[in-house]
Amino acid sequence: MNIHVKECGDLEAPLLVFLHGGGVSGWMWSNQVDYFHHYHCIVPDLPHHGLSGRETSFTILNSAEALIRLIEKKAQGRDVIVIGFSLGAQILLQMISINPRLITKAIVNSALVRPIPIPEKLLELSVKSTFPLIKSRWFSRLQAKTLYIDDDLFETYYRESCQMTQDSLTQILKENVSFRLPENVHEISTRILTTVGAKEKRIMKTSATMITHAHPNSTGIIIPSVGHGIPLAKPDQFNQLVDQWLKEERLPHDVGLIEK
Repeated sequence: MNIHVKECGDLEAPLLVFLHGGGVSGWMWSNQVDYFHHYHCIVPDLPHHGLSGRETSFTILNSAEALIRLIEKKAQGRDVIVIGFSLGAQILLQMISINPRLITKAIVNSALVRPIPIPEKLLELSVKSTFPLIKSRWFSRLQAKTLYIDDDLFETYYRESCQMTQDSLTQILKENVSFRLPENVHEISTRILTTVGAKEKRIMKTSATMITHAHPNSTGIIIPSVGHGIPLAKPDQFNQLVDQWLKEERLPHDVGLIEK
């Protein structure tokens, strides 16, 4: 599986891996990469996204396995921290499940782990009927707004949206809405920070609570005044939050804790 990777920062430092959400690619982490330059930053484009390959069908499992191989090759015994958003956060949870000892700390942002019961045929018909809209700039503008993608990044987002195929989009959505929290998550030692925006849908908050309750080393927080996309919506706040947690496992006073 051909995965395009950007590397930067201190190549001798611990690895900090960023996994983007569905429909975007590694460019969504540009503000984070600039901030965490003292780490060895690795920013892959997920399969069927950005500059990565599309030679096999997209699955969360296959993506997780490919990323594990990538990290194992790069880590060389160093600590590994992975930050995942949305689809990338689902893949991150799958990675931890497959190889519980690989990742030292994980930040799981807005991961859906409660499956949405949509019949497969209905999902396929829905994608088929709405897919032509993807190439419409006005529709992409609406989508970009919900993801907090600003004007500087819009052209990149629109160009990559136009490259998405109907089959890829269908498979990605099927994987996303059917993902379940791995059964062995309670046995994993990786320390996890689970985040969700206060303005996100109820099912996303339920998912954050499920992760927090299932994992003994998980801290769950609700970030105020933001929906689905905190890394893009409030990059400075997100960077400082992550930095504090990585260094001291300390959290800002203005976030809400999810009770265990």
